[in-house]
Amino acid sequence: MTTTNTEKTWRTICDSSDLVKDSGICALLANEAGNEEQIAIFHLPNSEDKIYAVGNYDPIGKANVLYRGIVGCIADEPVVASPLYKQHFSLKTGRCLQEEQSISVYPIRIENEQVQVLY
Repeated sequence: MTTTNTEKTWRTICDSSDLVKDSGICALLANEAGNEEQIAIFHLPNSEDKIYAVGNYDPIGKANVLYRGIVGCIADEPVVASPLYKQHFSLKTGRCLQEEQSISVYPIRIENEQVQVLY
């Protein structure tokens, strides 16, 4: 899903201490037009990028549930398995490994112990 904002900004979501190791949390983002979107933030301390942000909406199960999925790696690709039908989505690209579907991926960083998403 794309936003209607022409200029994205780094938005603070939470403290880094709020992240749960090897698991996900959910955050609600709103743009200037008032549109809201849920994102799932995953903290994988043993992976290359350490934290990932993707859309929380599972396009196959048609529900906002991905933050509750199980995380892991398939062929060195960090993934989340949907808790509904168990499809795996890449945390780097958003591509579903089993079907022709994808989810949004967002740039994310930790600055001064604050988790920030470019939205």
